[in-house]
Amino acid sequence: MTGKLFIISAPSGAGKTSLARALIANGSQCRMSISHTTRQRRANEVDAQDYFFVSKDEFLSMTERGVFLEYAQVYGNYYGTSREAVEAMLQEGINVLLDIDWQGARLVREQMPEAVSISILPPSVKELERRLRSRGSDSEDVIAARMQKALDEMAHCREADFIVLNDDFNQALHDLSLILAGESDNIRPLELDIDSLLSDTSL
Repeated sequence: MTGKLFIISAPSGAGKTSLARALIANGSQCRMSISHTTRQRRANEVDAQDYFFVSKDEFLSMTERGVFLEYAQVYGNYYGTSREAVEAMLQEGINVLLDIDWQGARLVREQMPEAVSISILPPSVKELERRLRSRGSDSEDVIAARMQKALDEMAHCREADFIVLNDDFNQALHDLSLILAGESDNIRPLELDIDSLLSDTSL
């Protein structure tokens, strides 16, 4: 049996990476696709486990050879999803999670329309800003840039097959688990005015 491809997109600070890791840790029978990146490896990161860390020249050579299913440049660094790696896991019957932005999600859906896409939203723009500031490691300029990118990401949330609100981590995790299990009819209704959320730009 061929595996299923799930795309999870969300603005920075919405919690998609934590949710994706929790899904895997809870035995949801899926595996994260490991991206290639040109950014510097952080002290707590492991090559081929967190990312495949490559040089810019190597990355650009890979794009020319059509290695990536999708790729993007984010804050001066490149990130890409290996087509071969994803297809190999799917052929083995493994369900695959892609943690990518809305542009990457759109590119993947065009090539693999059977993919299930999920957009994760924060409960409010102010809460998103609070989460970004709580990291305590970014300058005001970086926070402002991340907030602008986050608003852009959220503006495309309706392109996804499902929208999950991460106002409560455990509830959001439960909703995602139901989607991955093919039981999306049982997820809680989205009681959120998306238009109001997207227009709430008063930071």
